[in-house]
Amino acid sequence: MAITVHPATLARFEDVATMIGPKRPDATVCWCLSHRLDSRTNRELTGTARGDHVKSLCRKRVAPGVLAYDGDEVVGWAALAPRSQLPFARSTKIPHVDDLDVWSIWCLRVRPGHRGQGISRPLLEGAVDYARAKGAPAVEGYPVDNKGAKVDLTMAYVGTRALFEAAGFTMASTTDAVSGGFPRVVMRLALS
Repeated sequence: MAITVHPATLARFEDVATMIGPKRPDATVCWCLSHRLDSRTNRELTGTARGDHVKSLCRKRVAPGVLAYDGDEVVGWAALAPRSQLPFARSTKIPHVDDLDVWSIWCLRVRPGHRGQGISRPLLEGAVDYARAKGAPAVEGYPVDNKGAKVDLTMAYVGTRALFEAAGFTMASTTDAVSGGFPRVVMRLALS
C-alpha cells in the first residue's frame, strides 16, 4: 500500500467532507473546528454553516489540513495550522515551549475500515512536509502519553506519543491536559 498525502484544497473538499463531515449535512458536529476556532464562534456555527466554514478554509492559500489517499480513495485527515491562529495560542493547559512561530497538528483521523493498516505515520509525515513547504520553522503535536495502553477511538484523534516519536518528534514538555484519561505531552519537530 502506497499512501500519498495532499493538501485539503477546495478541489478536494468532497474528500474533506468524507473524512470530517457528518452523514447528515445539517448535523452540528465537529468538522475539526473545535480546536481551530474560539469556543464562542464554534458554538455559533451550527448545521451546514460548519461545512461552509471548512469549505472557505479550503479556499485559502494555506489549506486547513492534509488528506491521505490509498490510490484514489481518501483514507486519512490531519488538521494543522500555525499555532498563533488557533486557541492553542491562549491555552492554559498546553504550554508554549518558546516563542517560535510553530505549527500545530491536533487531529489525525483514519477512516473506519482502514485503521490498523499503517496510515497514521505517512499521514503525520505528510502534514509535516506540508508545514515545511509553507515555511513552518517547527511543528508540534499534543498527543496522549498512553505508554502502549489502548486509547478509546473517540479520543484517539490527538495521536499517541509513540506515533509522533516514530515520525521524528521529541517530547518538548508535559502539559496539564488530559485526553481519554491519559496525560497529553507536547511533541516537537524542528524543520529549519
